[in-house]
Amino acid sequence: MAFTIKNNAQESLVYLNQKAPSTTPEIFAPDIISKQKEYEFGSVFSKDGTEFFYGVDINGKSEIRYTKLDGNSWITPKTIIVHENYGFNDPFLSPDENRLYYISNMPLSGVGDGKDYDIWYSTKNPEGWSKPKNAGKNINTNSNEYYISFTQQGTMYFSSNKEAVKDNNGDFDIYASKNEDGLFQKPSRLPEAINTKAYEADVFVASDESYVIFCATRKEGLGRGDLYISFKNDDGSWTKSKNMGEPINTSGHELCPFVTKDGKYFFYTSKKDIYWVDAKILEQYR
Repeated sequence: MAFTIKNNAQESLVYLNQKAPSTTPEIFAPDIISKQKEYEFGSVFSKDGTEFFYGVDINGKSEIRYTKLDGNSWITPKTIIVHENYGFNDPFLSPDENRLYYISNMPLSGVGDGKDYDIWYSTKNPEGWSKPKNAGKNINTNSNEYYISFTQQGTMYFSSNKEAVKDNNGDFDIYASKNEDGLFQKPSRLPEAINTKAYEADVFVASDESYVIFCATRKEGLGRGDLYISFKNDDGSWTKSKNMGEPINTSGHELCPFVTKDGKYFFYTSKKDIYWVDAKILEQYR
């Protein structure tokens, strides 16, 4: 089954043929992707806007869904990574799009009780995507690691609570790990302009590493979790992170930021749906 595209111009087919948003956030693809009785989050488009991956929470367990442009139609979204015992979410494509990264509480053995969240990936093959592979000890620890994004050079940005003090597992920080010769290096914790003693996670990094957007829980916040932004200075330092405020943030929980490769659209999750907005809105925070 597929929902048909009326306009045959290729440019109009991308992004599920949805009418482009203004600088006022809108629910993305209502009743197709964002559904009233489901919780959607963690989304990513391919470079050309013709493939879309996203996470969905089903009764407390997450799975990854996928849709693509097939001719003049987008296929009905289908589940591509799911397990009866473990959750999979926060999908993100590698710079060459040959790997799909995501997080899971699946143990390394693939059997038994769920564990802390690790970062995993699958490799693209003619049949689809390979079985999950763990991203390795330089990235994953005995604590939680989640929400992945990449620079064009392959540096992975992610969050972890590995340095949280005892009984404060909500103290997540943001890290960056360079990729050298195909191997992720020991990650470095981003500076205090971004990380605090509060919760910082769900980080999206621009492909040229010029800015990061992330979710944080701070005293000045508007809700349970707000989106913040920080820009990289010419000297390599980061500007003090700034709350993105209204209309992005609300009294609820905003998370899972993503900006399309063409720089046109900013996606995020709010009120258990995926929203999008014209990425021009980011310029007002510089």
